[in-house]
Amino acid sequence: MLLQVFILLAGFFCLVKGADWFVEGAASLARKLHIPQLVIGLTIVAMGTSMPEAAVSITAALTGNAGITIGNIVGSNILNVMLILGITAAMTNVAIQRSTVQVEIPFMIGISVLLLVFGMTGNLITFPEGLAFWALFLLYLGYLFQMARKANEPEMSGPAFSIGKCIFLMVLGGFLVIKGSDFAVSAASEIARLFGISERFIGLTIVALGTSLPELVTSVMAARKGNADLAVGNIVGSNIFNILFVVGTTALICNVSFDPKFLVDTGISVFAGVLLLLGALRHRRLGRVWGIVTLCCYGLYFIYLCA
Repeated sequence: MLLQVFILLAGFFCLVKGADWFVEGAASLARKLHIPQLVIGLTIVAMGTSMPEAAVSITAALTGNAGITIGNIVGSNILNVMLILGITAAMTNVAIQRSTVQVEIPFMIGISVLLLVFGMTGNLITFPEGLAFWALFLLYLGYLFQMARKANEPEMSGPAFSIGKCIFLMVLGGFLVIKGSDFAVSAASEIARLFGISERFIGLTIVALGTSLPELVTSVMAARKGNADLAVGNIVGSNIFNILFVVGTTALICNVSFDPKFLVDTGISVFAGVLLLLGALRHRRLGRVWGIVTLCCYGLYFIYLCA
């Protein structure tokens, strides 16, 4: 039992450190290419911090632990908004870009609803549905490309590494993420079996929290340093990436089981997106009151999971 806990913690350490190095290298490379801060947050940082979810979910599906696949993605998306943005907003006011309010958050809500609809039809995410997610993902990337062409924002400050060092950090980080996902999935599954805990609960809580640690660290540090666009863009972009790329790619590899119990959890993720949109609409910022209310909502959801 202690060995499994150690392996789980080692897996999370590899996931977090690997994602950190990947983001550091990728963001530095992006700055050399003069890519705006918001675009970095919505793409490179969001995808980098979502690498743990991608690695864990695909590994879980391929090893027959499909309950962890959907639980990890849905749980991470709920955690990202309710817990991570909740903590960030409770610490400091978080400003939000107009495009994030008008386009990215509604798009995130829309694809969350689509995941809910796909889950209701046959309790599987199938190959054609994976193709649909990938088509939307390419559409999203096209939108970001157009936004990058039109943006005239100052570049995000940070270290400027050589191209060789950027690539080295990205490769090393990616390797650690992959190995960490193997450790995390195997250990979490074994712990669940030992205690008779469902894979759904493990995926929605322990694995989701472990794979969301990069988002937590990135968002809190970005907000404290005044890079609020990066904080919110990271979360919204990460949630979009989780559904469209991670679930889409996994469904292209094999059918992903969608337990009917996940319908409630996916509905909660839709609610979290609506809560974020409502909080951002009035003043295009998330205040401390919003952060505290959102944290209370997550507390109620966790009580529901434990019931």
